Amino acid sequence: MIGIFDSGLGGLTVLKNFLKALPDYNYIYLGDSARAPYGGRSQDTIYCYTKEAVDFLFARGCELIIIACNSASSQALRKIQQEYLPQKYPGKNVLGVIRPLVEKVAEDKNIKRVGIIGTRATIESNAYKTELKKLNPDLEIFQKSAPLLVPLIEEGWNRRPETKSILKKYLRPLKSKQIEILILACTHYPILFKEIKKIMTKRCRVLDSGEIIARGLKNYLARHPEYRVSPAQNTCVNFFTTDDAERFRVMAKKFLNIDVEKITKVCL
Repeated sequence: MIGIFDSGLGGLTVLKNFLKALPDYNYIYLGDSARAPYGGRSQDTIYCYTKEAVDFLFARGCELIIIACNSASSQALRKIQQEYLPQKYPGKNVLGVIRPLVEKVAEDKNIKRVGIIGTRATIESNAYKTELKKLNPDLEIFQKSAPLLVPLIEEGWNRRPETKSILKKYLRPLKSKQIEILILACTHYPILFKEIKKIMTKRCRVLDSGEIIARGLKNYLARHPEYRVSPAQNTCVNFFTTDDAERFRVMAKKFLNIDVEKITKVCL
């Protein structure tokens, strides 16, 4: 069983790609929509919330957890891996979404100018910049926080002209830097993928983050059989949310393009 945790609905863009690349596994999805977005919260608060999600998913039989939230990956993952897991869950692991994306950028040695757009927490953490510089110190990296995008997407406003106008304003500084590749450092942003590509034009490659993260998980499972994450004969996906289950169901259909029949509301 693979657990997927997000601050709300954004992780569904990751799950969608997991179901394509790794359809023979069981999944549990937990969206903490009641406390979303995480992007404006403190590091201590994000860490506390992430610990609660980890406890919830491991208690329900997950052998491996993917934090499909860039804010939690940048602000809490390292401490979870280095301190919390060894003490409470030795032998288990929690992965984030940053490493697969920075490795993808670093593969292309011709890339010189990289743009990153994300929540305030992710950008201020400099997590992407730090990891990119480890792999290629010569990169020029330009970052922009976009705090309004997550709540707009969570409200289903992704097609509104107001959202497109705000998106253009956020992307303009990166576009002016003539970046060659753009990292969407928030799992909500692929909902705006087509619009982002249109704004950035063909001069800038916009990474398909969900596909890259799914490929990374597939390779990870092949390299680490010790986590005992095995394909299942009768696969299933269980959904949990900390907010209104009906609203989650409506939005999940938009994210996944499938009907989600059962969603359970829980408290962390």
